[in-house]
Amino acid sequence: MKLRYFAWLRAKTGIAAEQVALPDGVGDVEQLVRWLIARGPGYAEVFRERGAVRVAVNFDYVGFDHPVRDEDEVAFFPPVTGG
Repeated sequence: MKLRYFAWLRAKTGIAAEQVALPDGVGDVEQLVRWLIARGPGYAEVFRERGAVRVAVNFDYVGFDHPVRDEDEVAFFPPVTGG
């Protein structure tokens, strides 16, 4: 699974992208986020307020209840506005 972090999420995690194997027991975005939080304080800070984070799986905006698979690309980013 490829994970990508954008904008301030990248600054807080210290990385732009990483490749991880889907952990046992992780079947959706929320479970993935919980696993990431356990990895360290940068991740915990990023996901402290879920409302400040948007997620896309394979380039489609999804909710935290969306399923994930090992071959997915999951991107985390701040809310985006247009104008």
